[in-house]
Amino acid sequence: MDLYPAIDLKQGQCVRLFKGDMDQATVFNDSPGDQAGGFVAAGAQWLHVVDLDGAFAGESVNGAAVDAIVAAAGTVPVQLGGGIRSVDAAGAWLERGVSRVILGTVAVREPAVVLDACKAFPGKVAVGIDARDGFVAVEGWADVSTLQVVDLAKRFEDAGVAAVIYTDINRDGAMTGVNVDSTAELARAVSMPVIASGGVASLDDIKALRETGVVSGVISGRALYEGAIDLAAALKVCAGES
Repeated sequence: MDLYPAIDLKQGQCVRLFKGDMDQATVFNDSPGDQAGGFVAAGAQWLHVVDLDGAFAGESVNGAAVDAIVAAAGTVPVQLGGGIRSVDAAGAWLERGVSRVILGTVAVREPAVVLDACKAFPGKVAVGIDARDGFVAVEGWADVSTLQVVDLAKRFEDAGVAAVIYTDINRDGAMTGVNVDSTAELARAVSMPVIASGGVASLDDIKALRETGVVSGVISGRALYEGAIDLAAALKVCAGES
């Protein structure tokens, strides 16, 4: 199972939100590049980056910060979401050094964009599914649709999606524990790799996800920033070494 340290960007800074609320953002680092470098130095094998402003604006906003992260990451791959709403936008970020783009809102609003992006960039497109109480949320989590998580994921079953990133918004940034059951349910319902996000608070959460045998990765943010989880120890748990 892979571990993805999270870098969420708001106004050029590394922040963590509380349950997806942009008005409840805690700044953890003024330098996204330095944050990325720190994660890489600690052994990170992936970085998960979200342009929060871009998610609301519908287009990339924190481009300079993302470029700094990619530069600091070096050979460590970076996946990026937030405001990527077209095939051209996805391609532009891949050309700038991002290894994988995450399509979220557009997966609901314009699913054809996901299909076209997967064809244009095989293995480099993930679908981000963010949910409140089992229903998919879009536009930076501001709007909740009537679409259920599994139903959305199944639309892309044969599209060539590299991974599905499932976030339980009610747990995100709250340090209340990851939603193991819902994540595993999704992973069992589809053949695509599923990455868990939202609420990871301890090594026990990571171990519980690993022990499902069906979850391919986990994203951790606030727990890493606040020291509740040690990155090196978490990597060992993901690898089944502890």
